[in-house]
Parts: sequence; C-alpha cells; structure tokens
Amino acid sequence: MARLWGPLETYYLMDQPIKSAAAEDRPSSAAEVRCAVRFPLNLPVVISTATRQYSALTSNVSASGVLFDMNSPLEIGEDINFSLRMPGPVLGTPKDVLVHCHGRVVRCSMSQTQSQVAATIDEYEFVEQ
Repeated sequence: MARLWGPLETYYLMDQPIKSAAAEDRPSSAAEVRCAVRFPLNLPVVISTATRQYSALTSNVSASGVLFDMNSPLEIGEDINFSLRMPGPVLGTPKDVLVHCHGRVVRCSMSQTQSQVAATIDEYEFVEQ
C-alpha cells in the first residue's frame, strides 16, 4: 500500500473539508485526540490483522479514524488493514469510491451485544473505479 504522506490534500465529505495528515502529526500517547468530523456510516468491512480476518460494520467514519461494531474484540495497538466503499453521495462524487486503509486499534469496549473497536487511519489510498 502506498504511503500518502507529503503535502496535505483537501477532500470533501458531506460538503465538509477534510485533510489527509501524516501519522507523525498524530499523538502517540494513550490519550488519542479526535481531530476530524465523524460521520455516521454503516458500511460492511473485512478487517485483516497479521493472523486473521474479521467481518465488521462501521458505526462512524472520519478522515483520521473509524469505529467498528464486530463480534470479536481486537488488541489495542494491533495493526489492521481494511477497505471501505464510500458512497458517492456522501463524498459528492458520481460514483462510490473504494478506499484501502491501514491503521491501528486505539480502543476496544463492549456494547450490550458487540465489541466496539476504534482505530486510527494512518494511511489510505483511493482506488480508481
């Protein structure tokens, strides 16, 4: 997966500007800072770790992170890969956009029925459709 560091680029999500950012600009402490607007999107996703794959559903998505609802918890600090098919109307584009993401788990908690796993998006790549 390509690293997308370099000059900040502005994208628009539901008419709100969002900027790509380098992982070096993000806090590395246990107290993560939210730095982007979150949008409630329920998108199916397959999360890949070093050892297995998990099915999940996004609860909300931002330019810097995502919250997943899933049947199994993940380890905090674990590296993950996943792809999101962002709806065109949400992005203001004529077609849906596939985004490959690499991130890490920063929080895991239990809701009444499922694990909620929060992860950063440290790298992403828009895939031509």
